[in-house]
Amino acid sequence: MPKINKVVTTVWYNKQDMYTLRRVFPEAQFVYVDFYDKDTLAREAKDADAAILMGDVDPCLLGENSLKWIHCDHAGLNGSARPEVFARGIPVTGAAGRSAPVLAEHAVYFMLQYCYHTKELLQAQSKGQWGVEGSAQWRGLYGRTAGIIGMGNNGRMLAKRLAAFGMKVMAYDKFPIQDDEGELAVKLSAAAGDTIDPILEQADFVVLCLALTDETFHLMDYKAFSKMKKGAFLVNIARGGVVCTEDLVRALDEGLIGGAGLDVFEQEPLPADHPLWQQPNVYITPHCTPQVPHRAGRSIEIIRENARRFEAGEPLLNLMRPTDAVTGEAQSGWSRMMNARLTREQAEKMDLEKYLGKRDWKDPSEWM
Repeated sequence: MPKINKVVTTVWYNKQDMYTLRRVFPEAQFVYVDFYDKDTLAREAKDADAAILMGDVDPCLLGENSLKWIHCDHAGLNGSARPEVFARGIPVTGAAGRSAPVLAEHAVYFMLQYCYHTKELLQAQSKGQWGVEGSAQWRGLYGRTAGIIGMGNNGRMLAKRLAAFGMKVMAYDKFPIQDDEGELAVKLSAAAGDTIDPILEQADFVVLCLALTDETFHLMDYKAFSKMKKGAFLVNIARGGVVCTEDLVRALDEGLIGGAGLDVFEQEPLPADHPLWQQPNVYITPHCTPQVPHRAGRSIEIIRENARRFEAGEPLLNLMRPTDAVTGEAQSGWSRMMNARLTREQAEKMDLEKYLGKRDWKDPSEWM
């Protein structure tokens, strides 16, 4: 069986979580490297068995080294699913599922904003105005139909919550869907020859929870919006590229759909002059879902289980697949920062804790 004798990591955890992560590999040499110090990372990887990374697989890890497993501590593996990474033959895993409960809440947040006409109510509140015209026709979630496209961790969590609201839940996935608790009224899968059309035609709320791949890029285009039920609301908590932004704006302008809740965009940050900001029935969050309690702890449990599976020769969780690849996807600002080669002086000037959270330690000896 394979053995993990050395681990190199770049993750940005606080002292207690670094202490816990280090003890996932109690018998291994454990080396911390600043994510921007690519030369040291490449050097330490030469005789390492595993790399636990904050960002995507960096090119510096694709040279001559002994790596047998790379873990990227974030959910989406699109940035790592590159031909040169697959050619290297190192298994790559991610942290999908660690934030699924709050991502499901995020979708419900958007849906309730639309049902309760939050923008109109806040405007009325600011004016001291009692009552909003048309409120007698507003409807809540109960008894309405939600269609979830993508039944991975996020989709399954969302289905449970929407069923609890008394909604009819339709679901679509690439693979056959398990529904042990009977929460789904309709189960569709590409494997069975189904399409998303029934969801588009029947759902009051269409929620995107699927991965961005070449297959799903611009899945929601003008043709798809044209099939949506009149007044239906789109929610995107997946990836920006799943939606054609230009077609979404057109569909909103033409009244093909009732509105949208958007946390992710093809271009991030969304430019201040973008027309989506001014759409009356569009609710925007800047790619910022609140964290689950102790998110790093959930990540570490995924790493712990994969370390066990690695040494036992079992299939790894959240293993990157060729279908995770997306041709020509623009890098987000976060990805660009992870790939940057910075000096320590440049990094300190950036105030990394502002972007990555408080770390509460300066030297690995504090938790090693």
